[in-house]
Amino acid sequence: MKTSRTVQTVRFTSVALAIHLACATELTSADEPRTNDRNSTAASQVGFEEANPGSFKKLESDIGTWTVNVGRALIDNAHAKTGKHCLQLTGGEATVVTLQIADGTQNSGVLSFWAERWTARKPFSFRVEKNSGKGWQEIYNGDAHVRVGRAFLNHVKIPLADDGIEQLRFTCRSPPNTGILIDDMRIDPPVPMRVVSVTSRKLALPVLVRNEVNPFSVVQIEVAGTMEPLTLTNINAIQSARGKAEGALTVDVWATGTDRQFPSGDIESMQHRASLFDSEQSVRMQFTGECKLESGMNHFFLSVRSPKIVDLTQTFDLLPGNVVIDGKDYPFDKNIQPNTRYGYAVRKGGDDGVHTYRIPGLATTNQGTLIGVYDVRRRGGGDLPGDIDVGMSRSTDGGQSWEPMRVIMDMGDDPKWRYDGIGDPAVLVDHGTGTIWVAATWSHGNRSWRGSGPGLQPTETGQLMLVRSDDDGVTWSQPINITNQVKHPEWCFILQGPGKGITMRDGTIVFAAQYQDPPERRRLPHSTIIYSKDHGKTWHVGTGAFDDTTESQVVEIEPGVLMLNCRYNRKSTRVVMTTRDMGQTWQKHPTSERALIEPRACMASLIDVNQEIGKAGDGWLLFSNPDSLNGRNHITIKASPDRGQTWPKEQRLLLDEGNSAGYSFMSMIDDKTIGILYEGSRAHMTFQRIPLHHIIGNE
Repeated sequence: MKTSRTVQTVRFTSVALAIHLACATELTSADEPRTNDRNSTAASQVGFEEANPGSFKKLESDIGTWTVNVGRALIDNAHAKTGKHCLQLTGGEATVVTLQIADGTQNSGVLSFWAERWTARKPFSFRVEKNSGKGWQEIYNGDAHVRVGRAFLNHVKIPLADDGIEQLRFTCRSPPNTGILIDDMRIDPPVPMRVVSVTSRKLALPVLVRNEVNPFSVVQIEVAGTMEPLTLTNINAIQSARGKAEGALTVDVWATGTDRQFPSGDIESMQHRASLFDSEQSVRMQFTGECKLESGMNHFFLSVRSPKIVDLTQTFDLLPGNVVIDGKDYPFDKNIQPNTRYGYAVRKGGDDGVHTYRIPGLATTNQGTLIGVYDVRRRGGGDLPGDIDVGMSRSTDGGQSWEPMRVIMDMGDDPKWRYDGIGDPAVLVDHGTGTIWVAATWSHGNRSWRGSGPGLQPTETGQLMLVRSDDDGVTWSQPINITNQVKHPEWCFILQGPGKGITMRDGTIVFAAQYQDPPERRRLPHSTIIYSKDHGKTWHVGTGAFDDTTESQVVEIEPGVLMLNCRYNRKSTRVVMTTRDMGQTWQKHPTSERALIEPRACMASLIDVNQEIGKAGDGWLLFSNPDSLNGRNHITIKASPDRGQTWPKEQRLLLDEGNSAGYSFMSMIDDKTIGILYEGSRAHMTFQRIPLHHIIGNE
């Protein structure tokens, strides 16, 4: 196919840069000296990675020796800016820590570090002082400048201009056991700036219809030195796109401080607009202007504003280019990077005046309609009890577009009863009858995970509720209470999955479920199943599959044999159990606590491809969750060719690397396409269409 190429140029304005400290490949020659004497051009820095977690009185680091003079300081291994460790001054009446600067450190440059204020309460005070042998002199007052906000919001930069500095002193006053976190500290020498590296990285984030800001790539320019600032004048890249769309693709570029949190769209930016979808083509983009660089890592994010109508299965690429700094070209690296995918922001915080949308479930009806369900958390982001209803979004074109949200379960709004919240939905399609079922838990007052107790009445315990639709999701029944059918009176709580149920080969419909033991057994939770053999007229419950397991998903791996894949509250790994007698007894699967990781307890999705599309015989299993041990990020789909015995690395697809609430659920749209509704980093309810061959191969 003939490829067309156009050149378009757009101006950009200077934007204040914050710095994210990171290592990158050197562009300087191998024989360039990098010593740590007074004439060194290298920064002295410390990230606290080598220190042991916990409190300390004295700590050695590359930048010098830290001594706690008053109060308590510690190495925190849970809230680092980069890596795993940071320094915490815990506040109280005062926490005072002195840094004896190491011999040979260049002191007349700029001290910088990232800081996080760990309380919104007053009083709060943070000061930095220097001692050049003539007593202490204050050089920074952070009382009003170190703000409360997202993690490590504040980048502190303090000119030193004093090569006689021997010590630095850090003092924090705040409510006890709060204080301030400090990470990635460095002292940059007063030498002319030079470019250390220029790299580009494709972000594993979807471009979402309905989102104004969709970061998809970042250009990173690392600079050393603090004098004679360098100026960026051009960012050049080549973008190619495939497929059809209605409307133009707008690309924005801006400077920002960290690749952990992305701007919300209210930032000065340079823009590039081009119609990329008329045919397969490439466009050379030239972003021009003047932007002063600062010492450290400068980030320039490229973001797309998606057309309102676009084929969600298509992708586009950003090919390597170059930047121009003070008249000199610096090429990007040549790393092979993944294509950028499209998606749909089904629900965003603030839509219809709702604070938060959470807990997705997704199913495909017999007519091919997609039914997405989720919590409508009206007043805040917290779990039940609260003002929560069950919402439903419906798509009749495979997720390309979505009808307006409808509330299908609402048990009331009386503040006396905590607004009678209902949530944590699971959806099931009875393939024998076409009926769609949605299950959810009703909390009449405080009758949820902590407040629910023994008994069967709404004033005693949470209620397991169902609604049904017999017309492909157009209309829905009033809520049906099945608590008396499935809950043992002595149990504290029972609820569904959440997520999705299945229709077995013999017509039995099954929801994954969970229950809590009586109080005398410490309310220990267990995953289980609830099922109906008469298309929802009566319901039954299994026994506990495994101790301290909760949100689980179920598939039928052989005729009459169910696999339950469970969230495990004790380890960062999934528990996998099987049953041959509808949950009366359970056996541990060989892969249990071994094959699939999770970030220390999180909901996941599990589906059987052939079962979903009504095809006979064994097929692929698909699993999705945050593929991470460090947090709810890196939403990934994995595939197993052998009914869950193995999950090969070559059959995996990363969808969203950003931090989010992490829940997801999949459904086969047709025999070639996966649909996934998940809690994404760019929208509360994010939907993507994924060609099956992108995961398992063999198009």
